[in-house]
Amino acid sequence: MIFRIPDKFRDLLSAMCLGLALVCAPAWPQQYPVKTVRIIAPFAPGGSADTLGRIAAAKLTESLGQSFIVENRPGAGGMLGSELVSKSAPDGYTLVVSGVASHVIAPALAAKPSFDPIRDFTHVALFGGPPAVFGVHPSLPVTDLKSLVALARTRPHELSYGSPGIGTQGHLMAEVFRQRAKIDIVHVPYKGASIAMVDIVAGHIHAISTTLTTASAQIRAGRVRALALSSEKRLADYSGIPTFRELGYRDVVGTVWFSLSGPAGMPADIVDRLNAEVQRILQLPDVRARLRPDGIEPNTLDPKAVTDFMVAEVKRWAPVVRASGARAD
Repeated sequence: MIFRIPDKFRDLLSAMCLGLALVCAPAWPQQYPVKTVRIIAPFAPGGSADTLGRIAAAKLTESLGQSFIVENRPGAGGMLGSELVSKSAPDGYTLVVSGVASHVIAPALAAKPSFDPIRDFTHVALFGGPPAVFGVHPSLPVTDLKSLVALARTRPHELSYGSPGIGTQGHLMAEVFRQRAKIDIVHVPYKGASIAMVDIVAGHIHAISTTLTTASAQIRAGRVRALALSSEKRLADYSGIPTFRELGYRDVVGTVWFSLSGPAGMPADIVDRLNAEVQRILQLPDVRARLRPDGIEPNTLDPKAVTDFMVAEVKRWAPVVRASGARAD
């Protein structure tokens, strides 16, 4: 015996099922996160990666209703913590503060990198980062980049500049500038930016190339004379410092950028949600007030654009790293 549902009831039942499907369909992506999310900062506490990770973690905890916690896993130029994340489950619960140091420079320095910076990750959102600044000790008789170049050409191999270390962005930016300006100045690598800052203030080196974040306090105090920034354009808070680009060094442009990434294969809905949240966070007034003095500007890159940016940065800087002759310690 076949039971037939009257047409009017069948239509009503179909409408109810359709309505239920429309209500339930988007529910599962909105459930993320349902447990604590770890954000690995692959550098020591106190640096830009750690700071950006903690800002994001605090705001994501507020908006998404689950704990986002930062774990510091320093080592191997950021590769140690990054490798850990690359081998984690791609479920959105283990993320990393990626960046130019850990995902571009360190792999290029390594004879056998432990991961592929593009293939082994899902790149979620771009935090941005500070530009590099080239500055000199006030005792050096130069007032701008042009006079520095002129002095260096009359005193080849006599002037020195410090950087946070071999293969760092400060080193690479200065090397590109040095090559384009055709000057012979001696690179003095340090084991970190703070040590280099101590020596430039003390007058032990003539110049320094490091992040604006590191140098800003000494620039404001007049202990370091800033000659050029590697930003695309002048910064509102440092309007008196010209860019390399406007001074004729068009390819000395870049930032010590950081981003948020996870293992390869993360679900697209989770990636999109995190991307939207990070973009929103970077626009918050309290976050802008904290990041603006470092020259960190918000962006509107979606996940595909973030990945394209990473690909372009690897293509740009990996050959420079190899050409510099730098090697991982």
